[in-house]
Amino acid sequence: MNTLRELLQDYLAMRRALGFKLRTEGTGLISFVAFSEERQADHISIALALSWATQPASVQAYRSAQRLSYVRGFARYCSAFDARTEVPPLEFIALPASTSKPLLLHGRGH
Repeated sequence: MNTLRELLQDYLAMRRALGFKLRTEGTGLISFVAFSEERQADHISIALALSWATQPASVQAYRSAQRLSYVRGFARYCSAFDARTEVPPLEFIALPASTSKPLLLHGRGH
């Protein structure tokens, strides 16, 4: 089985071959894989993705949502190679109109 780091290298190479620059997303995903390795995670879980996306506690909601979207795309790719992979749903972090904190939505079959 491939490690998350190996899968990330393949994922970024494939996306770049398709013409995507992936400057911010690539850097973000490298950070996510390092975060995963620090926690000795060998697959993507929703809890792991949320934990990374909402770090640090002061991060703005739009940034958390953006970071989670990076992981979502990578997780979809990883799910083809590892059935344990959990893909964070689109609705999981919403941006409330009146606050800068992310709103975690639950109960949609998660």
